[in-house]
Amino acid sequence: MKLSTLVTSIVAFAVMAAPAAAATSKTLDLVKKRGNLRCQVGTPSGGFYNLDADGNWYGLDVAVCQAVAAAIFGDKGKMEVQSVSSQARFTALANGESDLLCRTATWTMSRDTQLGLDFTGVNFYDGQGFTVLKETGITSALQLKGAKVCVTSGTTSELNLTDFSRENNLNIDIVTFEDWNVRDDTYLKGGCDAVTGDKSSMAANIVSFPVPANHLILPETISKEPLGPAVRHGDNQWADIVRWSLFAMINAEELGVTSANVDDMRANSKSVPIRRMLGVEGNLNEGIGLSKDWAYNIIKQVGNYGEIYEKYIGSGKGALGIKRKGTLNELWSNGGLMYSPPMR
Repeated sequence: MKLSTLVTSIVAFAVMAAPAAAATSKTLDLVKKRGNLRCQVGTPSGGFYNLDADGNWYGLDVAVCQAVAAAIFGDKGKMEVQSVSSQARFTALANGESDLLCRTATWTMSRDTQLGLDFTGVNFYDGQGFTVLKETGITSALQLKGAKVCVTSGTTSELNLTDFSRENNLNIDIVTFEDWNVRDDTYLKGGCDAVTGDKSSMAANIVSFPVPANHLILPETISKEPLGPAVRHGDNQWADIVRWSLFAMINAEELGVTSANVDDMRANSKSVPIRRMLGVEGNLNEGIGLSKDWAYNIIKQVGNYGEIYEKYIGSGKGALGIKRKGTLNELWSNGGLMYSPPMR
């Protein structure tokens, strides 16, 4: 066989084999057979995963889980939320107890390459900070020399605190806790001079303190904390489903498609990118094995990224009150890092 013929044959085989490979996903098959998505979050934390008075989970991370359920089943409610400790979270995902992890987990190299996991995107850009009592007079993290600082064990926060103390010769006395509620209770009772973690979680926790106005988040941000969903390594189609469910919400915001106007957009929009995303034309659904209306169902039932940010993190009722403007969580077109690859 001539070389050119061999190359042509290989290319033809690859093109024919690609749809068949894309249609196979052990996780997707398992989730469909079970009839719901098992999505892992942490213990209740304001803004990201919390419980309402009726015991229903809500928050920014929960919304990502809902988006994946809506993409698969056309029903965001077809999911089981699992609350897992920080120490057990990655094991629970890797061994198959959870289908998806979305719980303010920081995407790091070691987690992505050594734990049998794949991170599929970023739904919130955060950074680590410190909370102190205003009455201490501390206004900078560099004033914490010799201080007792509370931190949750098994987290990047613990590792970052160790690095920060060593690099600045602060000799911080690090006090670890498995449960962040115990951590904060210890801080409130005077057992620690400061508490550290992601700044978004610091803001959420302060809201729950008896007198929030007595506490201050120090100005320093000592780390990069890109937070996002993760799946088990080795199931490419499942990773694609989770990744593009998040991207669909970001892309919808870029295109001005909301939960309120998505029906009108699907029926009347002349925009080719909108029509393609909503399944009116094209075949974007085929590569991930979902129905043509998968993205429509996400936007209709969950909303675009801007909507869920404002609802749970920004200005919504009970939200954290963290303004999005001027932050990394803005769309790229507004100077932030939120960016979706083209849906085409």
